[in-house]
Amino acid sequence: MDTVVTKRIVVSGYYGFDNSGDEAVLQSILLALEEQGKAQGIRFVPVVLSINPAKTHMTYGVEAVHRMKLGELIRAIRGADGLISGGGSLLQDATGVKTIPYYLAVIKIAQWLGKPTFIYSQGIGPVHRGLFFGWIRASFNRSDFVSVRDLESKQLLQRMNVSHDIVVVPDPVMGMPLADGAYRAEELQLDSKASIIGVSLRFWNQDRSELQAVSDALKLILEKSDAHIRFLPFHLPSDAAASEYVIDLLGNTYRERISIAAHVTHPQHMLAEVSRCRLLIGMRLHSLIYAASQQVPMIGISYDPKIDQFLNRLQMSAAADTKSIQAEVVANEALRLLKDREAWRQQKQPIIERLKNEAQLPAEHIALYYIRS
Repeated sequence: MDTVVTKRIVVSGYYGFDNSGDEAVLQSILLALEEQGKAQGIRFVPVVLSINPAKTHMTYGVEAVHRMKLGELIRAIRGADGLISGGGSLLQDATGVKTIPYYLAVIKIAQWLGKPTFIYSQGIGPVHRGLFFGWIRASFNRSDFVSVRDLESKQLLQRMNVSHDIVVVPDPVMGMPLADGAYRAEELQLDSKASIIGVSLRFWNQDRSELQAVSDALKLILEKSDAHIRFLPFHLPSDAAASEYVIDLLGNTYRERISIAAHVTHPQHMLAEVSRCRLLIGMRLHSLIYAASQQVPMIGISYDPKIDQFLNRLQMSAAADTKSIQAEVVANEALRLLKDREAWRQQKQPIIERLKNEAQLPAEHIALYYIRS
């Protein structure tokens, strides 16, 4: 009987915050580790650093410790065989000055304790403060594996003089499968022939002009098609509030053709929601990644370079950005994709299949590292 090796591995990322995109990253990493570990005779025991350890444990059935309790964090790393940092946009200072120091500190603690560290499909940047360049360089050069989710992240690390080999892989979520068994959307009874358009929004402009423009586009779509608009909030509660804001703007004329997946928190349940759509209009990166993985045609509205970088990998570009959304352009593209859905899928399928396979590479590398060491 073959011997199965057990390896405890700490996973550091933006987990436990009810952000469906980041939770999908975690779910995808856990599933990839299980699959690739099994292929190499390794049973990975993940320990997740989470802001809500109880919920993370309940959702995924894994060990979890509080990411902000230093004693728990150090004990978890000391008792582990390695650390994964990722995925997601962890090393950026656009959301605050404390983000980069936190994630680098976790990496450095692992390195000081002599644990192998693996950078897992991270999106790097923007990094506006030059002080962080040296910190990132020092941490990454001591890591055992470095992978990023787009070419732009690799180029930024190279400008920081990171000398480690840098592997460009897709976002982990490209490899996340639908869950076994049926997921039933609450309260939603639609004709099987209805064209469901998924819509993922977030607040961005202070004057909410981007949401007004999206509302105008959706009105045109509703006028010119029989589509059902299904709002898909990826980050609760803020995205649900953004969705409700647009629902109010749409008024009562089409209310029976509008719904919202208000309480979907499990990543694979949200993936199931997206899989039912004939088209997705998305601001959130992971709404677009979900759509791609399920071969659902998409329209991207860009608020951040990461949106454009992902669409570029699909040989697409954003239909609009939050600085300038032309409702007629978005509506016309939506109507075109509803009509030409199969042609879009045939064109994009080879790219999507390649990205789904490549999404497994970091987990495969980690499993092989332990086999060889």
